[in-house]
Amino acid sequence: MTTYLENLTRESGVWQGVEPDEKWARKIARLKHERNAVILAHNYQIPAIQDIADFTGDSLALSRKAADTDADVIVFCGVHFMAESAKILSPTKTVLIPDKEAGCSLADSITADQLRQWRSEHPDAVVVSYVNTTAEVKALTDICCTSSNAVDVVESVDPDTEVLFCPDQFLGAHVKRETGRDNIRIWSGECHVHAGISATKLAEQAEANPDADLYIHPECGCANSAIYLAGEGIIDPERVHMLSTGGMLELAHTASPERTVLVATEIGMLHQLRGAAPGVNFQPVNDRASCRYMKMITPAALLRCLAEGKDEVDVPTHIADKARASLEAMISIGEPGGGE
Repeated sequence: MTTYLENLTRESGVWQGVEPDEKWARKIARLKHERNAVILAHNYQIPAIQDIADFTGDSLALSRKAADTDADVIVFCGVHFMAESAKILSPTKTVLIPDKEAGCSLADSITADQLRQWRSEHPDAVVVSYVNTTAEVKALTDICCTSSNAVDVVESVDPDTEVLFCPDQFLGAHVKRETGRDNIRIWSGECHVHAGISATKLAEQAEANPDADLYIHPECGCANSAIYLAGEGIIDPERVHMLSTGGMLELAHTASPERTVLVATEIGMLHQLRGAAPGVNFQPVNDRASCRYMKMITPAALLRCLAEGKDEVDVPTHIADKARASLEAMISIGEPGGGE
């Protein structure tokens, strides 16, 4: 094993030096057994990581899955806020992330200090935060939400009470449109990958594939455009589906074989969709919509993580307790259908 680890190098900020072959898979299996670990992989991970994981899905579903297992160690192949959520929901377990530098542009788009200031300007408002936020932000939040239940969460708030929604402006716009609430203030944050899936790209792909269905994540910059095009009759409204990643997988199981489906989200999702419905032609709206942070979880990073117990993620108790309360407030409203 030592010789194998000596091959690991960090180049361009990413752990490299290992191919995801059978030898690698055997080593991962042995180390996982030795540590009594469970490997979780987000839908946006590279195929090799998704395939070797015990569970693949969205971040909240994975965190809840980890809490139900008897594993001592949770290895979260995703970005940092996801590993934090796993620690919040499983405080007695060791949580590892294969690369602690795997961050998130959306989670970074609002800090705890910024939210604290925003709250002070609207003291009577209820704060609804997307799960794609840091533990510190969750600790200042009244109710968390996922992309699949954001509308239900906001509708659970008294209609006369102002809502501060953060951090994703595109998901916030979707919620405002669906609820019809005028008293919702939206933070101007975004996921750089989803924001880059533009209206122009959507229009080009829809024109080139006039009979295709559209699976659109509400974080996307093209989400409002899809609604507009459907409203104008340019795209058949029945073809437009605004979905979380979990919702995309559910709908994929019902898709007709040989049908083309245009997918507007991070391209890692295509691996799961194609596995769920191999007869469907899933194509990305933007084939460059790849999150470099997600792709920092390489085969080499996972091997290092299990071999050396790095990198451990911890959340201070006083923050974790408050953050857990905001997650539990969401769960009390109803089971999240598909996470982010």
